[in-house]
Amino acid sequence: MYSESDLQAAVDAKVMTPEAVAAFRAHIASVRAAPGADEESFRLITGFNDIFVSIAAVILLVAVGWIGQSIHPALAGIGVAATAWGLAEYFTRQRRMALPSIVLVLAFAAGVFGSMVGFLVEHGEAIFGHHPHETTIAIVAAGMALVTAAATWFHWKRFMVPITVAAGSAALAGTAVALVLAIVGGNEPPINLFMSLVLVAGLGIFALAMWWDRSDRVRQTRRSDVAFWLHLLAAPMIAHPIFHLLGVTQGHDIGSGAAVMVIGIYIAFGLIALAIDRRALLVSALAYVLFALTQLFQTFGAVELNVALTAFVIGSALLLLSAFWQNARSVVVGFLPAGLADQLPATVRPVSPVPAS
Repeated sequence: MYSESDLQAAVDAKVMTPEAVAAFRAHIASVRAAPGADEESFRLITGFNDIFVSIAAVILLVAVGWIGQSIHPALAGIGVAATAWGLAEYFTRQRRMALPSIVLVLAFAAGVFGSMVGFLVEHGEAIFGHHPHETTIAIVAAGMALVTAAATWFHWKRFMVPITVAAGSAALAGTAVALVLAIVGGNEPPINLFMSLVLVAGLGIFALAMWWDRSDRVRQTRRSDVAFWLHLLAAPMIAHPIFHLLGVTQGHDIGSGAAVMVIGIYIAFGLIALAIDRRALLVSALAYVLFALTQLFQTFGAVELNVALTAFVIGSALLLLSAFWQNARSVVVGFLPAGLADQLPATVRPVSPVPAS
């Protein structure tokens, strides 16, 4: 029910002593037979009231957007963004409710972006003509994404909701991709170029996530939650382009060689996940390795049971990995240079906690 950042906040408010919090963490780790950092904890709900408030907020936001749309398309986004900010003043700043805060920050970012989309729907033809050039569209999209990123930055400074950094990073990534496509030009940029740009952006967000992780190696502050959402954003931006460039997403059967390559990449993702103690890459690439294993079983004659065998192999492997995560991580980190291992989350050996942000 309580996250590490909540415990640190209790220490900062002098509600609990650092010694009491440390003893509590040690007790929970002994009960779970795993260090707290290995659980990759983040706060989503503190009770059913979080779900209740989130449902009510969504209903209100939809109503505000609907009413605004009936007046002017741009007012739908403006109304949603303004309402989300106002609700966050109470449910985020005062009540510190996790799930409603996530819903509200996403609604705010969507509202800011949607207000610009609504304006273009109403006035875009008068400004850019009937058939604007692809470069113009890309530049406008980049500008809209940049404005959204700036708005999320102000939201972060006000409310400090961990997912806000990921939302802003997604907007900045969209800005960069759109600008590059605008520079390249052409009526229809090749899909492989777009996927390559998404991959580069994903690697950049992954590096940013590691920077946040490195600032809280024992995962006891808000920084760890920020890193969690950044990893969750970066993982599909890395996995999907890689498998697309391999031809896995083309909608047809792949050869046994490509299937083996997919499995090899998934194993590499697993090693990276163990090293950084984050599971997002494994989840994002799961569909692709399931497809590749299905193809392999079919190639070797297990046509009727190929899906069942694939599910059995992958399900068993992931459960074993989860059960022996600490042992496997110790082995992987043990092969890394000491300088690199010292930058990774400290679940193998304890380090001194860092102060809360």
